[in-house]
Amino acid sequence: MPFVHLQVHSGYSLLNSAASVEDLTAKAKELGYSAMALTDDEVMYGAVEFYKSCKKRGIKPIIGLTASVLTDEKEQLSYPLVLLAKTNKGYQNLLKISSVLQSKSKTGIKEKWLKSYHEGLIALTTGGTSHVEALLKEGLIEEAKNAALRCLSIFGEGSFYLSYQPYKGDPLLSERILELSEHTGIPIAATGDVRYIEKEDAAAYTCLKAIKAGEKLNEDMKAKGDLHLELKPPAEMLDIYRDRPDALENTVKIADLCQVDLSLGQTRLPKYPAPSGKNADDYLAELCFLGLEKRFDAAPREYVERLEYELKVIRDMAFSDYFLIVWDFMKFAHDNGIITGPGRGSAAGSLVAYTLFITDVDPIKHKLLFERFLNPERISMPDIDIDFPDTRRDEVIQYVKNKYGALHVAQIITFGTLAAKAALRDVGRVMGISPKEADQLAKLIPSKPGVTLKEARALSVELDKRLNGSKKLQDIFKTAQKIEGLPRHTSIHAAGVVLSEEPLTNIIPIQEGHDGVYLTQYSMGYLEDLGLLKMDFLGLRNLTLIESIKTLIEKSERVTIDFSAIPYEDEQTFKLLSEGDTTGIFQLESAGMRNVLKRLKPSSLEDIVAVNALYRPGPMENIPLYIERKHGRVAVSYPHEDLAEILKDTYGVIVYQEQIMMIASRMAGFRLGEADLLRRAVGKKNKEILD
Repeated sequence: MPFVHLQVHSGYSLLNSAASVEDLTAKAKELGYSAMALTDDEVMYGAVEFYKSCKKRGIKPIIGLTASVLTDEKEQLSYPLVLLAKTNKGYQNLLKISSVLQSKSKTGIKEKWLKSYHEGLIALTTGGTSHVEALLKEGLIEEAKNAALRCLSIFGEGSFYLSYQPYKGDPLLSERILELSEHTGIPIAATGDVRYIEKEDAAAYTCLKAIKAGEKLNEDMKAKGDLHLELKPPAEMLDIYRDRPDALENTVKIADLCQVDLSLGQTRLPKYPAPSGKNADDYLAELCFLGLEKRFDAAPREYVERLEYELKVIRDMAFSDYFLIVWDFMKFAHDNGIITGPGRGSAAGSLVAYTLFITDVDPIKHKLLFERFLNPERISMPDIDIDFPDTRRDEVIQYVKNKYGALHVAQIITFGTLAAKAALRDVGRVMGISPKEADQLAKLIPSKPGVTLKEARALSVELDKRLNGSKKLQDIFKTAQKIEGLPRHTSIHAAGVVLSEEPLTNIIPIQEGHDGVYLTQYSMGYLEDLGLLKMDFLGLRNLTLIESIKTLIEKSERVTIDFSAIPYEDEQTFKLLSEGDTTGIFQLESAGMRNVLKRLKPSSLEDIVAVNALYRPGPMENIPLYIERKHGRVAVSYPHEDLAEILKDTYGVIVYQEQIMMIASRMAGFRLGEADLLRRAVGKKNKEILD
């Protein structure tokens, strides 16, 4: 391939590109490109997604960034510069540059700072808006030459290029760029400032710009015609640059120089600062056995053996530091009067978590399996979700940040997208229909999660009728379809926090967050690809309410409430639940659940747990059978007599994933680790694994 696109923007240049990463790489493959760059404005949100998408299609990914740079002059002018990573060191420098731009210097990175981050980078002017080109447009030839030579001095010979875009309709600028190249020896490179896929997508891109500016499309914007921002095919680029083949050849030369390997799939676990002279494994074991003594006056042998087994698995999987980190911030919470949830998800199956007071659920008493949480036969990161009152969650995050350092802790970014209704409303507004009409149109889209505009038109007769009756509405709908699904804004994940032993900016780009805690630029799935440890700090309104009630009772009644002293078999509680009087009770307050509770009339904790597990799509069909068997109206039976011990507490109904694991162990001789793999395959309906 005689040409490579080196200046490409995806939808992650928020509202400044109408092309998704997936569409860009798919089109590049279709056009026969063997390499392509991604150079979003200021951010690297899409870098890992782009890297994986390119690799999937056999395209060489070139990771880049369009950065705002501040001149060292007195007036400090800001101008864009395209930066590409040649090496892994260059990639790390891009991480740092983007992090600075998004957290410390949003107007731009100073040229003198850029000198510290130039290693492993190739820089190009943008072809029309960089400092060099701005000066050339004004006829300030000598000043442009000096600006170009400054960039050359920063990046070095062979690592700075002048973008040459003769198709943009400015022949004087093109001529001056060629003259500057000749006088300075700085080579030119053919670039296309890609902002959308096809020429006909220009209208969608113009709409996005208007949405971003909060303006309506005016006649000037509509009349701009060909913006030349599409992903041009190779033949067109060859024709444009037939007189300057060196500009094309230089793009291939640059692409050949770029050799970045993100090494996805590795694990980057942080270290806990254990007391002097102790390693993490020994310190964890010490804390666990101390906790076992606190939980039991004389721990049964079964508990000691289970604890020793779990500690061995944790040690073999090198996760001791992780448990110590969680223990430490949970200890902070308890020491500071912050109540925590008793245990969420599979972590409740760990005796280590129970003895560290991370959870308050005895896994042996409740027949919970450690392998459901941490499987020795499948190396995967542990995942402990912790519930805090939503008014005090930030205190714990601040503690973690202060203990490990601001550059080692970050909350996780999420992206709000232009979903069907939002896209239709936004496009309708900028294309001139009234907010009322745009809202009426959006309301015709079925309220089905994840529904697309195409699906909506097929599902809604009224929507299709409205569109067929108006050419303008058809244009709006068509444009909305082109921008549907693109990122619109960033937000903060409700729970996720990442923690790293080395500064995060060596691994990922970060940006300004909330209350002095940075925000990752990569979303959760891509952080996992890079091996970073994610922890979930969930803020629950219910815990805030419980904490407030506890405080009020203790203050007014002058008593101390110990939640652990409240009996599980409290008759008044069962009476309340049996009457469906559960408004305000977490997970039990919906009308449907209240109806089930009235029919069930729970008489044990096991009943409450079982109905909570059953009350979800799929398992719900077993609720009537569970109720009938509980009350003796239908005889309890088992698929096989050997399963009676496993299923007796749930009246022969398979309710829990742990029961699937125990059945596989009992009936097929699976080790519990193997049984967990089966459980995962059943849950995901993965036939390949099941076979």
